[in-house]
Amino acid sequence: MSNILIVEDEQVIRDAVSKLLKRNGYEVATADSVEAAMENHELSDFQLLIVDIRLPGKPGTDLISLASPVPVLIMTSYASVSSAVEAMKQGAADYIAKPFDHEELLVLIEQILRQKRKERAHQALQQDVAENWPTDGMIGKSPPMQAVFQNIQKVAPTTASVLILGESGTGKELVARAIHAHSPRREAPFVAVNCAAIPENLVESELFGHVKGAYTGADQARTGLIQSADGGTLFLDEIAELPLSIQARLLRVLQDGELRRVGSEKTLHLDVRILAATNRNLQQMVDQGDFRNDLFFRLQVVELKLPALRERGDDLQLLADHLLHKTCKRLNRSDMQFSAEARESLRAYHWPGNVRELENAIERAAILSDSEQVTTAALGIPQPNAAQAETTDDHLSLEDYFRKFVLEHQDHVTETELARQLGISRKTLWQKRQRLGIPRPGQQESG
Repeated sequence: MSNILIVEDEQVIRDAVSKLLKRNGYEVATADSVEAAMENHELSDFQLLIVDIRLPGKPGTDLISLASPVPVLIMTSYASVSSAVEAMKQGAADYIAKPFDHEELLVLIEQILRQKRKERAHQALQQDVAENWPTDGMIGKSPPMQAVFQNIQKVAPTTASVLILGESGTGKELVARAIHAHSPRREAPFVAVNCAAIPENLVESELFGHVKGAYTGADQARTGLIQSADGGTLFLDEIAELPLSIQARLLRVLQDGELRRVGSEKTLHLDVRILAATNRNLQQMVDQGDFRNDLFFRLQVVELKLPALRERGDDLQLLADHLLHKTCKRLNRSDMQFSAEARESLRAYHWPGNVRELENAIERAAILSDSEQVTTAALGIPQPNAAQAETTDDHLSLEDYFRKFVLEHQDHVTETELARQLGISRKTLWQKRQRLGIPRPGQQESG
């Protein structure tokens, strides 16, 4: 729902335009001068300003720069070419001459808002590298992945919240982007947020934004990530890491489409589709009181479970060949091939870090290899001996495998290298150590 500010000193016109817009589904606020608009409103809360060019005090055109990047539609009683051209030169989105036809105004507003949505979507796309997010070329012929593809097709056209489950590195964000890319919101922004990567004391401000002076150091207003996704899709990765207080505020966005910035008493109305992902057991966290039950059920309208790489059969080789080709292209070197021994090593390895770990191993091999053939040594993945092979890997749980892998390798590599081999971040490695009670070398396990 678009929020529009009308800045007009003539009350009759101000009220008439306000009623017109409200009847047509817009949220509307008003002011009678530039000064009043600045004092009583956060200009960044709006999707459009409709401003009279002649106002008491400062001219309406001052709001063009003050509100940027929010578009400004100029109204003028003086339908002169000079005033319109000057306003457009200063950055006005368009202008309309009074008296104007109501339908003409509504059409112009919709054109401006549609153009702004396209610009936002284009900016979001520019930040992406299509090759890294091939939403139309997700690879997988195994039955589990075919089921995922079918579910993406079913859920993408809807507005339903989706909870994407899977181990670290299975491609949860790629699935979220595929859902967005095949949805009616595909021309609007896709905003991805790693909840675990934001310091706890900044989570609220980052997600919900803040007004100027909301806290020490808040020198200017800030638009939160949720509002940045208005009209589009918000992807909350590692949602299990959100503090309970933030979960309560997020629930309100999901339930009512309402958001309030930190330090503000004003409620904003948003249209955001929320997709969330986690590698943790949310039901268990609910039972333990670490995750809100009501938020869990709001997120779990549709649940997509991604298979681990070791569960995808021949997809492993398809992915490996695709990733090797993509990596060689990016590194500007001729195509490489896996040796027979390397292919066997790929199949034998458990891949606790899933596709992300596979991609890291292949990139390292492409960089370090001196020939056009990738060897087992270049891949650098651990090779089980015969005795280990009989006991492991298919019979171990993921947590048991993680414990075994860490204990076997932590004395020989750094935490950074250990995390890289597992295909996870150092922070995730630390969290798993804490949860499973695996102290780092030289530390005593807390008792």
